[in-house]
Amino acid sequence: MAETLLSVEGLNVYYGAIHAVKGISLRVEEKEIVTLIGANGAGKSTLLRTLSGLLRARSGNILYNGHQISAMPAHQIVAQRLLHVPEGRKIFANLTVLENLELGAYLRHDRAEIQKDLEHVYGLFPRLKERLSQNSGTLSGGEQQMLAMGRALMGRPHLLLLDEPSMGLAPLLVREIFNIIRKINEEGVTILLVEQNALMALQTASRAYVLETGAITMEGPAAELAHDERIKKAYLGV
Repeated sequence: MAETLLSVEGLNVYYGAIHAVKGISLRVEEKEIVTLIGANGAGKSTLLRTLSGLLRARSGNILYNGHQISAMPAHQIVAQRLLHVPEGRKIFANLTVLENLELGAYLRHDRAEIQKDLEHVYGLFPRLKERLSQNSGTLSGGEQQMLAMGRALMGRPHLLLLDEPSMGLAPLLVREIFNIIRKINEEGVTILLVEQNALMALQTASRAYVLETGAITMEGPAAELAHDERIKKAYLGV
């Protein structure tokens, strides 16, 4: 049996008076890919931002690697090797590709290992190596997504939160990004994936949760949900 790496229990998050996340409970097992699917405004990004410490929950528990992190500041969560690739990439546009990657390792001091991890990122994303001295703001959307993922990998994540990695990308690039997500997972990184492309998400993940207006309405093996008539109609356009 795989161990539970992340356990969320009864999580409630508000934006002012707006109840954005309503009593959510979920789990992510070691080395699996779990996806969250749902319409815009369902609370998916809010949930990820709460898990990474960028937002504070009103109530509920977040257990990561057996430790309570719901009151932990974001920089301490990063130090626990829980890394977040946010929606919209949020790269440092005025810094070079290499500088962005190096910032991903800002809590580390093992220079030789950092260099090894840079080489590993170059292997996953060869285009980044070709553009190391280029300002990141001049990269294409797909390259910026690769950079955001590569920057997170420089923190040696145990759990990687990916928020809309395919947003705004051409279909060929979407397939490339998802192939890399699978490869990262095969290397031992656990992934919690938020994704508008429900078909790709369900084909990639082992388990899935469906969020509607801040609450989980369905959950189960991703392959089963992909064949559920309600999911097909609402999210797969079938």
